[in-house]
Amino acid sequence: MRATTNLIVLATIFFAGCRGMESTEPPIHVNLNMDFQERFDPQEANSFFADNRSMRPPVPGTIARGTLREDAAFYEGRAADGGFVVDMPVPATRELLTRGQSRYNIFCEPCHGGAGDGEGIITTGGYGYTPAPTYHSDRLRDIADGYLYDTIANGIRTMPAYGHQVPPADRWAIVAYVRALQRSQYASPEDVPAGTRADVQQDAQDVDDGTESPSGEATEEVDEADDSDETGDAASQDTADTTATEGNE
Repeated sequence: MRATTNLIVLATIFFAGCRGMESTEPPIHVNLNMDFQERFDPQEANSFFADNRSMRPPVPGTIARGTLREDAAFYEGRAADGGFVVDMPVPATRELLTRGQSRYNIFCEPCHGGAGDGEGIITTGGYGYTPAPTYHSDRLRDIADGYLYDTIANGIRTMPAYGHQVPPADRWAIVAYVRALQRSQYASPEDVPAGTRADVQQDAQDVDDGTESPSGEATEEVDEADDSDETGDAASQDTADTTATEGNE
């Protein structure tokens, strides 16, 4: 009986505390737990500082973690004296050339063409853009690698900058592929691997001497076969005509 009475009293107190009532007093907040603190929203004024800005700029010279770029040759294409690096600071591997070809076809080929001759669709399509220069001029064949890198990153004349689209590693990959395009148009015997150089020279000699190729021999055999067929047909026709004449006679 006493337990039942206690339960009724507790239930009455509980439901009485839940009944709605209006009050101008703030609710009781037992544990603030940093719910209320002095802070400023973005772009809010703060008279504590002389410039009245709550958002403080970084200290001059501050660099975000992981973004320090001490290697000026790799990230800027510049040597210690501020000039362009003559040679790429990365090795020209097959993987680098393959990557460079992929990036070149995306960002460069529309203007500079697939062979680097400046005959891309933007240049030849009649869109009114300034023609892109060919990579196969003496000036660009002899230019420093850092110059090509800087042009990709920062643009030049009417060419826009691609630094925000092409990361440094891909810029060097494109430079390597441009150099490969240049060599492909002005290759020398020394560019041919020693193992196949003799075969290439022999093939070139055969062409100069007028030596018939196997395909030419096959063509002659076909021609001779056609001639023999035609001769045979003609002979058969003559025999048939003679037989017919003798029969008529």
